[in-house]
Amino acid sequence: MQYRTLGRTGVQVSTLVLGAMNFGKVGNTTQDEVTAIVGAALDAGVNLIDTADMYSSGQSEEMVGKAIAGRRDDIVLATKATLPMGDDPNRRGGSRRWLVTALDDSLRRLGVDHVDLYQIHRWDPATSDEETLAALTDLQRAGKIRYFGSSTFPAYRVVQAQWAARSYHLGRYVTEQPSYSILQRGVETHVLPVTEEYGMGVLAWSPLASGWLSGAVRAGREITTSRASFLPQRFDLSLPVNRARLDAVERLAKVAEEAGLSMIQLALGFVTAHPGVTSAIIGPRTLDHLTSQLAAADTVLPAEVLDAIDGIVAPGVDLAPEEKLDTPPSLLDASLRRR
Repeated sequence: MQYRTLGRTGVQVSTLVLGAMNFGKVGNTTQDEVTAIVGAALDAGVNLIDTADMYSSGQSEEMVGKAIAGRRDDIVLATKATLPMGDDPNRRGGSRRWLVTALDDSLRRLGVDHVDLYQIHRWDPATSDEETLAALTDLQRAGKIRYFGSSTFPAYRVVQAQWAARSYHLGRYVTEQPSYSILQRGVETHVLPVTEEYGMGVLAWSPLASGWLSGAVRAGREITTSRASFLPQRFDLSLPVNRARLDAVERLAKVAEEAGLSMIQLALGFVTAHPGVTSAIIGPRTLDHLTSQLAAADTVLPAEVLDAIDGIVAPGVDLAPEEKLDTPPSLLDASLRRR
C-alpha cells in the first residue's frame, strides 16, 4: 500500500480509501460481512474509511462503528452531512442548526467522540459559506472534528469557500471529494487545478464509474453490477451515451490486456496517477470485490498506457455529463436563470 499526505494537513493516508456506501441495505450487506471487509482492508494497509450519514439512512455509520471497535486509533475516519435525513426540511443542508445535530448523530452511530474528516456532502445554495464554515470551525475547536472538507463542489464554489474562510478568519476546507474516473474526466478542467492551487487533498469517488470499469459491463455479456438494478438508465445500452461508454470500455479493455493489467487496476491506477489526487475511494460490497480492488494498490501506469487512455477518452471530457452531481442549480431550474 502506498501513502500520501492529505493536502497540507500532514496526515498520511492510503492511496486506496475504503468507501462504505454499500454497507447496509443499499448493498444488502450484513454486519459480519462489513466487519470482515473492514478488517481485511485495514490488514492490507488501508487507513482511511469514508462513510456518510445518509448511506442507508445511518446504517452504514452504525456498521462501520461496530467494525472498527478496538481499532479506532489506527484509522483516519471520515463522514459526511448535508443530504436529506428524512422529510423534515431542516434535517439537511449546511446550516449551523443542522450540522451540530447531524454531527452528534453521526458520532453516536459511529460510537466515537470525534471524526478525523467531516465533509459537506453537497454545496447547499440556501446557506452562506460563512454560516457553514463558522459552524465547522466551532465544531473543530470543540474537538469533535479534526479537519473538514467538501464533496462534489463545482470549482467556483471551492474558490468561493476558500475566500470566505480567509475573509471571515475561519477554518477552511482542506479536502475535496469529486467524482473522477477514466469515463468522467471533467474535473480535470477546473476542479483539480483549483484544488492543487489551494493545496487541498482530493479523495476521488466512483473511480470504477459505477461498475463500468470493473469488468462488469462488457459487450455481449450480461451486466453484473448491482447498480444496474436501481440505476437502470445508466446501463441501458439502447441509449447513445451508454453505447459510447461501452465502446470506450471495450477499447480500454484491450489497453489493459496488452499491459497485463485488470480493468480495475487500469481504472484505479489512472485516477491515482493524477498529481492532484490523493486517493481513490473503493466501495466493495463483498470480500471478493475488495480483493480485486486491493490488487491495484501498488499499480503505477507507464506513460504509454496513460497516453493510450487519453486517446480513448480525451482529458477533461465527461462521457456522461448528465450524471455529474456538481451542476450549478441555475442549469437545472429555469426559474433561476430567467427574470
